[in-house]
Amino acid sequence: MYRPLASISNKFRNINNFSSIERSYQSSKALPDLTKDRYAVQRGDFSEIKNSDIKHFESILSSSRCITDKSDIESYNVDFLGAVRGYSQVLLKPKTTEEVSTILQHCNSRKLAVCSQGGNTGLVGGSVPVFDEVILSMQLMNKIEHVDEMAGILVCQSGCILEKLEEHVSERGLCMPIDLGAKGTCHIGGNVSTNAGGLRLLRYGNLHGNVLGIEAVKADGTILDLMSNFKKDNTGYHLKHLFIGSEGTLGVITKLAIACPTASKAKNVAFLGLESYDALLKTFLAAKRDLGEILSACELIDSESLKVSTQQYNLTSPISEYPFYLLLETSGSNAEHDEEKVSNFLEAAMNRGDILDGTVSSEGNKVAQMWQLRESIPTALIKEGYVFKYDISLPLSHFYEIVPVMRERVGDLAIRVCGYGHIGDSNLHLNVSCTEFNDNIYKRVEPFVYEYTSKLRGSISAEHGIGFLKTNYLKYSKQPEALDLMKELKTMMDPNGILNPYKVLPRNT
Repeated sequence: MYRPLASISNKFRNINNFSSIERSYQSSKALPDLTKDRYAVQRGDFSEIKNSDIKHFESILSSSRCITDKSDIESYNVDFLGAVRGYSQVLLKPKTTEEVSTILQHCNSRKLAVCSQGGNTGLVGGSVPVFDEVILSMQLMNKIEHVDEMAGILVCQSGCILEKLEEHVSERGLCMPIDLGAKGTCHIGGNVSTNAGGLRLLRYGNLHGNVLGIEAVKADGTILDLMSNFKKDNTGYHLKHLFIGSEGTLGVITKLAIACPTASKAKNVAFLGLESYDALLKTFLAAKRDLGEILSACELIDSESLKVSTQQYNLTSPISEYPFYLLLETSGSNAEHDEEKVSNFLEAAMNRGDILDGTVSSEGNKVAQMWQLRESIPTALIKEGYVFKYDISLPLSHFYEIVPVMRERVGDLAIRVCGYGHIGDSNLHLNVSCTEFNDNIYKRVEPFVYEYTSKLRGSISAEHGIGFLKTNYLKYSKQPEALDLMKELKTMMDPNGILNPYKVLPRNT
């Protein structure tokens, strides 16, 4: 029987607190193979760094922000997953748009390849060099310029950390329209450059709709002021959209204006256990119908995903073991109203037999603890070894089918195959973990996972972008005519191809 909201809330057992989940590559791990060797990539026709280039960069930034020590650069050469590695010899840390402009002007004239980098939390190899590209780190461009509380608009530099922005706007009764597990490390510029989705997309939509304006620097150093402080600015081509999701291949985003919704006063999170995906889907559809405007997040977690989260971080699930779990969040302005809607929804779902067990809470610590179970899954998988991660959009009727198919396909070669993700926007995170990079698994899952997705008319990248790892699979989601147009845009915007080469566009084009 479903128990009243208060008693279910009290049922929540203690979860061990952990204040910091690792959000960057662990230096204690062995370095991965160089990308050029693992993936047999040929270096482009770019110049090599000379001492004269270093001196020129030092004249722009000073020696303290022009870093050439190999040990200091190493972590910037390796991606979050430990899947790809470059060998850049110089790391630049500008503080202003003008410095970025001067750097790119020099690199373009010398035909030096550049890799712009934010928090380096990307999962497709887009934020680190493939060869010896100059790393342009945005981490010192972290100034919050202005918050318009009346209009709900934040203006900031691109190197601001998402969590810091959330804290800043929350003091003014606002919230960021994007929330990610890596929010303690990722940069808002990187979020925009990859058109990151995250946990709040169901409620607030994607960044194409929330970013009001940007400032970006082209490959030749030209500064484009595309800033706007209005949600309605219908003046010709919306050039800002060229840079949102282009992963630094068309220009470097240095500043942006983003719409920040009013923060919700009441929040409830329910952690539910279900016997089957069919029951989970019915519960999700009922949540959309019965919770309506207050439904802000809906996350699927399978048993293997929860297991790795609890095991690797010594956490405790608030309910018993089930094949599937659904994490639902509501956000609204009237706590009594919202709790009544949640209570009625849960009671109806349990009476139908769709939900077998669950717990719900509006208490801050318990809400955070339930979210930790979900947000710790990606890094928990990394702690097991190497992870083949796939971020795909699939029709809800076939959303989970690929997980058991992949389990059978890789067999005992993998430690585990699991699936979790944002069922609210049809985004599945499929993971295949093993002790270390395994070429046999690699050949079994790729290109199969993309062929499978394409047959269902899904997307091979729901929110992580294309980066380096998916370039040759873009054809499964884009027609040749679209790929040709993308190539034309790249040639027009960056004739020398210096901006984040080997990324996004197929390498054989």
